[in-house]
Amino acid sequence: MKDRLCELNGLGWTDWFEQRTECKPTETIARVAAVDRDQLLLVDQTGPFRAKLAGRYLHRHHLSHELPCVGDWVCLERQPGDDFGVVQAVLERRTSLRRKSAGNAIDDQMIAANVDSVVIVQSCHFDFNLKRLERYLVMVMEGGADPCILLTKTDLVDPAVLAAQLAEIDSIGVMAPILTLSNVTREGLEDLKQLLAPGKTYCFVGSSGVGKSTLINHLVDRDRLETGTVSATGEGRHTTVRRELIRLEGGALVIDNPGMREFGIVGADDGIGAGYAEITALASSCRYRDCGHTGEPGCAVLGAVHSGEISREHVENYLKLREESDFYQMSHAERRKKDREFGRYIKSAKTDLKDR
Repeated sequence: MKDRLCELNGLGWTDWFEQRTECKPTETIARVAAVDRDQLLLVDQTGPFRAKLAGRYLHRHHLSHELPCVGDWVCLERQPGDDFGVVQAVLERRTSLRRKSAGNAIDDQMIAANVDSVVIVQSCHFDFNLKRLERYLVMVMEGGADPCILLTKTDLVDPAVLAAQLAEIDSIGVMAPILTLSNVTREGLEDLKQLLAPGKTYCFVGSSGVGKSTLINHLVDRDRLETGTVSATGEGRHTTVRRELIRLEGGALVIDNPGMREFGIVGADDGIGAGYAEITALASSCRYRDCGHTGEPGCAVLGAVHSGEISREHVENYLKLREESDFYQMSHAERRKKDREFGRYIKSAKTDLKDR
């Protein structure tokens, strides 16, 4: 078994997973490369194959985040020579990337699991948005992965514009690596390639049209992913329709994502604390422990704003994300309470029917 697991190292398997594996002796291990409706595309040391979830697993797991997503490791039953398997369990996730489901639904959507680094891609041309970047950084750090920022389409802006954008990122105290790249001239491509280590998993996220699929085409060195034609403004048309784990020739694994302009925050206290470390540190010096940083006397955060140490916009975005996270947690707790109450009602109704 151990020898077989070692063969999975090239797919991202590490001692962390091996120490937590609870698969049965009759089961094998594979990684989720893609999810297609009710089927999974898995990959192991023998190559890719299809699988489905066991009925017993579906019966016990109803929440969306309990279902396999790209990057997950699973235990499955598969007979030698079969090109189809049945997934019995999903292994514990080392890291995860998730967001609030689009719309008004009080639920979260898994984007990817067991990712070592999340590459946040923004275009210098029209797409650059500091607040959205901060939102991505919070959720990346909340899930335990390392963030990396990549600014693309540098050929479409003046060097002064790029310098100003880099200065804006620096002003919010970002500690993550920041790379710049042009898919046209390929300037910066080698710097990105050096970042991608063999056996590590990288998830590329960003809005539609920022050049993620074109970039991964360059990394794969062939047109494996379809890309849309470029519009008159220089912005690409998004064509990625599913998340997919791809292994590069150098041994790194990358996950491309459909464009996500909406990235709702879920409960993310740890991520907000890490993403706004300077504000968190200042808050410990406020006069009141429950200071809301909106006008209370003795507020160290507002004092830093007045002195020019941090920007008001940075603090306002922090407060907005904190409010959004707290609201999600409260709404999620209320929904869980209603689910438990409904479950007790059904159980009581069944008991009454039996007694009649």
